Amino acid sequence: MKGVGKAKKLIIPLAMLFVVYLGSYAVLRYMNSEVWEKDGMTYVIFPENFRALYYLYRPVSYVDGALTGMRFHIGPHR
Repeated sequence: MKGVGKAKKLIIPLAMLFVVYLGSYAVLRYMNSEVWEKDGMTYVIFPENFRALYYLYRPVSYVDGALTGMRFHIGPHR
């Protein structure tokens, strides 16, 4: 039974961290979405000067894109 307590102590913080990760992605997605006039598609625009965000959220953006059709771009469209 001691193993169950240790597993709970690990699972709960990991689950909370995952919820924070998803929540912060949702905020970024909401605040940085724009429709590109050339193709009419909605894109999440990641800041050009902070590419780490793109790589941090890349796993969840694959799922988001597959489920919603959302597109992703680093920096503004030119």
